[in-house]
Amino acid sequence: MRVATSQLEPGCLLTKDVMGRTNRPIVPKNTTLQPVHIDVLQKFNIDLVEISNRRSDGSLFIASENTDQEDPPQKRGLVETPLPFFESYLAAVQEYKKWFISWQGGSPVNISEIRKVMVPLLERAADSAGREVFSLHHYTSSKDYIYHHSVAMGLLSSYVARKMEYNYGEWIQVGLAGFLADSGMAKISERITWKDSPLTEQEYEKVKNHPTYSYRNVEKISSLSNHAKIAILQHHERLDGTGYPLGVSQNKIHPFSQIIAVCDMYHAMTSERMYRRKQSPYKVLEEILQEQFGRYDHKVISALVKEMTSYSTGTNIRLSDHREAEVIFVEEANPTRPLVRIIDDGQILALKEQLDLHIEEVYE
Repeated sequence: MRVATSQLEPGCLLTKDVMGRTNRPIVPKNTTLQPVHIDVLQKFNIDLVEISNRRSDGSLFIASENTDQEDPPQKRGLVETPLPFFESYLAAVQEYKKWFISWQGGSPVNISEIRKVMVPLLERAADSAGREVFSLHHYTSSKDYIYHHSVAMGLLSSYVARKMEYNYGEWIQVGLAGFLADSGMAKISERITWKDSPLTEQEYEKVKNHPTYSYRNVEKISSLSNHAKIAILQHHERLDGTGYPLGVSQNKIHPFSQIIAVCDMYHAMTSERMYRRKQSPYKVLEEILQEQFGRYDHKVISALVKEMTSYSTGTNIRLSDHREAEVIFVEEANPTRPLVRIIDDGQILALKEQLDLHIEEVYE
């Protein structure tokens, strides 16, 4: 079985050579691992190894679950000058595209490679002021939507989880789950995935299988927590039982799933897709607040609304009557209907009193 090196214990029996950059194994198969071997594997940055399910003494080995335990960044001692955030984001999108194509060909999910790309990006997103995270939809194009959406879903989900005061290990796992939640779309026909018109009922039924496929992609990955795996399976479930693939409801839906579900919908609705025009974040949030209670966790919605609107003062927008304006104040009680100043004439409008208007577009 495959386990993370952090889960190894003395007495574990290696069943496959651990190779480095030479033709000689770092540790050969059939080695009974001792502390020195485990230390060597970690020094060589080996993330996963193949071992027997029984120790060398014949006793059963059960890997301790990595239940959202992660080393915070300050413990890893990595000192590199990173790319600007959006360049790192776009690079991650290209990596996801490469992985997605490999999954279409039947390759397994390589969680080690994914972590190398995503964990530093999740950390940077979580430490940001929010403006970068809530601007990701500006970069999404319809032709590459699924790649952008998966990376953005991971970043948004981990950001919201951190703001909801989940610990480091938990919000990292939420982010990885969000990133991998749509990996099962690689098993769906490309004719459906890239269709530029609304899906038929039969096509939609096929798409509804993707959470199950995504779960199967990750169910044997020991370095992804069971909480994250359940979140991947359940990210299209709804509190009122109208979701899929299982149709579960209320407390049967994992909290991680509920975070990903809200962030999934938010990014999808604010992005340009194959057959649906994007909507402004304010309009999407207003729709969520008005129409989606009962289907999504209100605590997650509240956290998303609070974080998205907290940085929006000074943002340039276009109203539904085509006038351009600047957000000058966001009232906590009416976060999606801020006070705005019209650019042309300086007029101040309280959108909470102008119900015939809404924010049509937010400019980057």
